[in-house]
Amino acid sequence: MLGRTISHYHITSQLGEGGMGVVYEAEDTNLGRHVALKFLTPAMAGDEGLLQRFQREARAASSLNHPNICTIHGIEQFESEHFIVMELLDGESLADRIRRSPLDIESVLTLGVQIMDALESAHSKGIVHRDLKPQNIFVTSRGQAKILDFGLAKIDKMDRLALGNKADSELPTAVRPKDLTEAGSTLGTVSYMSPEQARGQITDARTDLFSFGTVLYQMATGSLPFQGETSAVVFESILNRDPMPVNQVNPSLPPELSRIIGQALEKDRDLRYQSATDLKTALKRLKRDLDSGRHAADSSGIRARAASTLQDHSVAVLYFENLSGMKEDEYLRDGITEDITTELSKIKELKTFSRAMVLAYRDKSVTAGQVGKELGASYVLVGSLRRAGTRLRINAQLVDAATDFPLWSERYDREMKDVFEVQDEIAEKIAAALRITLSPQEQQALSAKPTEDLQAYDLYLRGRNYARQVGRQDLQFALQMYENAVALDPDFALAHAGLANVCAEYYYHFERQQQWIDRAIAATQKASAKGHDAPEIQCAEAWVMFADGRYGEAVDKIRMALRRNPDHDGGYYLLGRALFAAGRYQEVVDIMEEALAHSGEN
Repeated sequence: MLGRTISHYHITSQLGEGGMGVVYEAEDTNLGRHVALKFLTPAMAGDEGLLQRFQREARAASSLNHPNICTIHGIEQFESEHFIVMELLDGESLADRIRRSPLDIESVLTLGVQIMDALESAHSKGIVHRDLKPQNIFVTSRGQAKILDFGLAKIDKMDRLALGNKADSELPTAVRPKDLTEAGSTLGTVSYMSPEQARGQITDARTDLFSFGTVLYQMATGSLPFQGETSAVVFESILNRDPMPVNQVNPSLPPELSRIIGQALEKDRDLRYQSATDLKTALKRLKRDLDSGRHAADSSGIRARAASTLQDHSVAVLYFENLSGMKEDEYLRDGITEDITTELSKIKELKTFSRAMVLAYRDKSVTAGQVGKELGASYVLVGSLRRAGTRLRINAQLVDAATDFPLWSERYDREMKDVFEVQDEIAEKIAAALRITLSPQEQQALSAKPTEDLQAYDLYLRGRNYARQVGRQDLQFALQMYENAVALDPDFALAHAGLANVCAEYYYHFERQQQWIDRAIAATQKASAKGHDAPEIQCAEAWVMFADGRYGEAVDKIRMALRRNPDHDGGYYLLGRALFAAGRYQEVVDIMEEALAHSGEN
């Protein structure tokens, strides 16, 4: 191949070779510039499946225009040769850089933020890389990260036509035995796979965040978090074992980096960072604190602040244990637990903790004393839930965090239609156990039902669960759930608010068409007509204003919602985004401490 001229590209040298392609440096004789050409190996050029994968890489990457993603100039064919024309990079792969020694903390954070910025851009277009590893990340001579090789990219179904990709992107991700020895067929490199890839499940953007957590771990320590002599051992480690914290492998690293990497490597993707934006923000915050000298050796400052403000009547509601054993019931478990927190927040003398603050304890074995100490809670509500047909069994227990002694407990065995009464009764019994006298207004607020239709409530909880994922497909599912909920109960204000929220977010993240804003406005009008000024409705209205570019109005509206409920899920996130978009940067800084106190690192 060296010395040949393919079309108008004169090949001068070979740059590298991977599992399915060979990369050469070439001179573009038409434009007088040097480029990189990536060819399928001759052995694979006749394989239709590999050719489609090769073309998918070009289409996926060429749709992205970002300084930290290698630019694709085109995909071309000359006689029987298929090749991708890419920008020529000067530097080395991240794998070669790590091979010499672990990176210093400044380089880890700088490159990490750049890589996350690139993934944020790709994910916003519905493209998931699925094979992120140091070999696919290039570091230029100027210290700039560049993501390469979108050959395994999963393209969201809604984006495939736009990218001209008619091939199925819903590829299975499990590695078959022959994949471990057959060149070019492994769908993702074993050591960097997410648990959902290892299980062969459908992947979303969070799979890239797990893979990046593995890369970040290796950048900081020089070693892999999941190791083994065989791929089977590595799989078992990815699925079942926690890696050694990075600050134990490399004691010079700040504990906060260990926490960030630990959350990125959560095996349950619902407990992982939910977006590249969230992970990028965590890295930027750590970099800022280190640069300013503000970051203490102990990174538990948020929890320490919480503990120092412990209140007599503060209750942390932990996610109930799902005893049904069915994964599909977790949305119900989460929804009922969160709605119990909402009911308790209606009692003025009680302090509750936001979903973001307690999420880290979900499905974890922790004591009330441990949670109380870390969050600053006087009491902890724990429990379990089992759905059997139309019956719902709930066990709830209020525990004194100082003594681990149960203050109140109750078992409920009711019909599903009684779920609202159970939530209200739990709130009232906790108030009584803490000797809090409810005012008539609080009693009225507790007795109010969001809907009389149990099926509509079930659909609402499903929609809320999907909406939190923020992926294109997740928002589409959420939209269906909310639409079905309001069809069953047109007076269901919270479902109308959820519908408005989803339409506004879909417009903002994926499809800038006026119909989404119009639908969102219509839904907020219905919600406010039915539900007056509930914080959920005000937050939905703020999302519509933000998505429509009315940042000042969005700030005012979300602040109204936060005055009503400072722990409203996603409230401070939206406030920060709106302030930043409005150019009110000092106000973003001003709300930081307050936001952290109510929302933790989320």
